[in-house]
Amino acid sequence: MSKEGDHSDAGKMCKLRRDAVMLMMMVVLVSCLTQVMPDTNKGEGDTKKKSNDSNNNNLKNTKLPPCAACRVLTDSFKKGIESTARGKFEGGDSAWEEEKMISYKKSEVRLIEIQEKVCKDVERGQKQCETSAEEHEGLLEDWWFREQESEPDLHTWLCIYTLRVCCPPNHYGPQCLSCKGGTENPCNGNGKCKGAGTRKGSGDCSCNPGYQGEFCDACSYGYFQAYKDDTKILCDQCHKSCNGPCSGPGQKSCVACKEGWIMDTEKGCYDVNECAADRSPCKRNQFCVNSEGSYSCLECDKSCDGCNGDGPDMCDKCADGYILEKDMCVDEDTVEDEDEDEDQSKGDTTDQSQGGGGDQESDGPDSVKEEL
Repeated sequence: MSKEGDHSDAGKMCKLRRDAVMLMMMVVLVSCLTQVMPDTNKGEGDTKKKSNDSNNNNLKNTKLPPCAACRVLTDSFKKGIESTARGKFEGGDSAWEEEKMISYKKSEVRLIEIQEKVCKDVERGQKQCETSAEEHEGLLEDWWFREQESEPDLHTWLCIYTLRVCCPPNHYGPQCLSCKGGTENPCNGNGKCKGAGTRKGSGDCSCNPGYQGEFCDACSYGYFQAYKDDTKILCDQCHKSCNGPCSGPGQKSCVACKEGWIMDTEKGCYDVNECAADRSPCKRNQFCVNSEGSYSCLECDKSCDGCNGDGPDMCDKCADGYILEKDMCVDEDTVEDEDEDEDQSKGDTTDQSQGGGGDQESDGPDSVKEEL
């Protein structure tokens, strides 16, 4: 082989090496860019996921008051009792199942199953629940093996009498005193006792809307007494036309009327029709719509210069660029276009009629010639 050929082969080899190196460099560069450049959609998805995770973590880490935290724990434990009570033995031998279920009902095996799942169903305050479950594991076992028979309600035994972080229903405060109005019907059933069921609160009544007084036993401003006996009072809201108190239901019972209503000796408070006034309360190019105790102003149709209702057929007169056509304000350009089209149509019809007659006349001599 000649030296010239050797040089040629060597050149080709060098070129191939350079191409290979360049290809590898491009692959590396693309790989780096792919890693560095963020995927927008993925970034948005990650942001949402992080936000949801953050919210979930915030709920799980929520710190609850002592009584609420204890109730969350006992409620979760009760759910474990319910879930392990169903479908454990379904083999078909009812006598064997009954015997086994009796031994399983208060067994250590079942307790372990419950403890493994306790607090897993909790969303708000889960971390606190798990800590409490570990802290009070011994008490839960005591109740399970020794106290369950005499104290079937775990919350009452653990939270009220053992840990003393809660009170019985309708009791409040460190001493678990009775709520105002008594434990049977606190606040006359028309409010809530502040702190009821906890070791906190004042025991005062927070009355429902329409009620007032220390025991929620009176009707508040704007309400009237609809019913009352020795144990209960019912308050209903005055008619919407009443301004303040009333003696009963309906418009005639109002002591005074709200704005937009007027007092009549026979009818009581009745609606003022502002739209019937000599001068409209609305601006120019608006029309008035009456409603009970008020009114509203709506814009006239764009074809109107003043109106008494909605639509181009309710105009006082037509706006610039519009003309009255069949009791309706319409765009004059549209009307002109339609007139032109109609005239054009008539002209075409006339031309066609005249043209047809000419053809008939011209055909006459030709036909005579042909006959001759």
